[in-house]
Amino acid sequence: MPDRQGSRNMRKSGVVKPPKVQVRKFVTIVEEIWHEGGPQARKPHLRGAIAAVLANPFAGRFVKDIEHFMESLNGLGVEMSERLVASLGGDPSRIEAYGKGAIVGVNGELEHGALWHAPGGYAMRKVLGGAKAIVPSTKKVAQTGGRIDIPIHHREAAYVRSHFDAFEIGVPDAPRPDEIVYILAMTTGPRIHARSGGLKVSDIKVGDGQR
Repeated sequence: MPDRQGSRNMRKSGVVKPPKVQVRKFVTIVEEIWHEGGPQARKPHLRGAIAAVLANPFAGRFVKDIEHFMESLNGLGVEMSERLVASLGGDPSRIEAYGKGAIVGVNGELEHGALWHAPGGYAMRKVLGGAKAIVPSTKKVAQTGGRIDIPIHHREAAYVRSHFDAFEIGVPDAPRPDEIVYILAMTTGPRIHARSGGLKVSDIKVGDGQR
């Protein structure tokens, strides 16, 4: 049922109080890659992702005004970014690529995942010291245990082909029907044996987040 009464009350008061973020758990995954059948690297390529499993405050009903929840998510985005950087060695300058995504439980809707676009993206830029490239993103509605591929590209120039990647992640017991899983992903460099040409990191010149 539409939440008409709640919307009327908020309009009367003139104040929309953002719902609180209620996290059930965090899940962090880090891969340390030395090779993929080619020569072993001098230092490993690190790829990592962090997922926050939280209650969906809009689950089970249509709520027209949901944008205010992004205010509550800003702090979560920063906390998750800091946690993920720490798990990848603790040095923000070593992070070269990133991405984000969301899995919404079946009592929610795709738009609830879209609320992560700004809080997740701006948080990573802030923690990484002002990265220029747009943060690639994906989202879906899925049953518990659903998995998702998080797209990844270079933090300063989206056209750097060596850093095109994806990180598959899922949480076995999430999202429950009334939950959302918000995800951030980062890597410390290009694919371990990148050799498909294209714009190189050393050739980034324009500074517009693309080239």
